[in-house]
Amino acid sequence: MKSTSQSMIRWVSRTAVLFALTLVIQLLGLPQFITGPLVNAFLLLATMVVGVSSGMVIGLFTPWVAFSRGILPAPMGPMIPFIMLGNVTIVIVFFLITTRRENNIGFLGLGIVIGSIAKYLVLSQSVAFLVSVPPPVAKMMQFPQLITALVGGVIAIVIKQALGRTNFFKNQS
Repeated sequence: MKSTSQSMIRWVSRTAVLFALTLVIQLLGLPQFITGPLVNAFLLLATMVVGVSSGMVIGLFTPWVAFSRGILPAPMGPMIPFIMLGNVTIVIVFFLITTRRENNIGFLGLGIVIGSIAKYLVLSQSVAFLVSVPPPVAKMMQFPQLITALVGGVIAIVIKQALGRTNFFKNQS
């Protein structure tokens, strides 16, 4: 049986690597329709590979880092708590649907679709009812978020399947 400290070290190191990769994607300054799916992919990949808490931690920190580095424009500042909530929502919904079914492609797909819709609802309803942002920002927080979450989910599954064909998951327990 592995010790708790070994498990914690593994969790921290894998979460840190996935968080670093997510930050690199954000710092490249690519368009939303490239960056968004990749960030969502890393949130879901962290959830699948490391655990729900890893996906949540990455999802909570990425909006703040993006804002502090100027990647997230100032008019989107009021959206940060809702982006965080949207990220945590997709992670938790995905996790709940796929728990103990992580090798079932149907449940992975279902988790992605329902998780993406839940994230979309959090973000679109926040700009509709809770936060006053300029119309272009409001538009960015609506339908494009659904698309980027869905595409990110597909990317995450492809990466996980590729990792599964390597020795990545051996000695994970």
